[in-house]
Amino acid sequence: MDYTYLLNTPVFRGLDIAEIMSVISSTPYRIRRFNAGAMIFQSGEPVNSFVMVISGSVKGEMTDYSGRVLKIEEVREPGSVGAAFLFAGKSVFPVNVIAVTDTELLTIEKNDFLRFLRWDDRILANFLGMISNRSAFLSEKIKFLNFKSIKGKLAQYFLQISGPGGSTVMLTMTQADLAEYFGVARPSIARVVSEMENEGIIKTRGRSLQILDRERLAILTRE
Repeated sequence: MDYTYLLNTPVFRGLDIAEIMSVISSTPYRIRRFNAGAMIFQSGEPVNSFVMVISGSVKGEMTDYSGRVLKIEEVREPGSVGAAFLFAGKSVFPVNVIAVTDTELLTIEKNDFLRFLRWDDRILANFLGMISNRSAFLSEKIKFLNFKSIKGKLAQYFLQISGPGGSTVMLTMTQADLAEYFGVARPSIARVVSEMENEGIIKTRGRSLQILDRERLAILTRE
């Protein structure tokens, strides 16, 4: 393994290469490889290991009883998978985890990971920070899902990425990405964006989005 790569990973933040080599060399781990499209973990499967993406990306998604697929998030290197559930009372994956691209994962079994966390307080603090950030992300996701209309979801998303008082932003997600993120059909996203433009609320040009009427966007978030 290229230990210098681990310098950029959240769990090793603040450690130098010698310290990383010391803790990794004394910790049992595995490198697992998956082809794009492979099912890595299934919803309900026990979370027995700390899992970190060291190359490629994976996505978490769930399917409802109607067969609708909802993408929860995409995790790219050097993110972790299922870390928030490793020490939970019900320690299972809540979603299916699928390889988006050819992917390599570093895995450390739960008991070995406990010893890993005790090696240095910085590692423990980094891990707790990762869990806290995951909780914040899931809270935002729940907020989006609570909006009944697609307009409400998009309005909240546009306001969030623009920040307080912002008016022009570059979109990081395509309409297809947004459709998957919100669990709706892509034509529905295109239709609602077009309606917002016709109503003078926003203006788009490629990946550039200009907010013309923040007040009306805020009103839409109540739908």
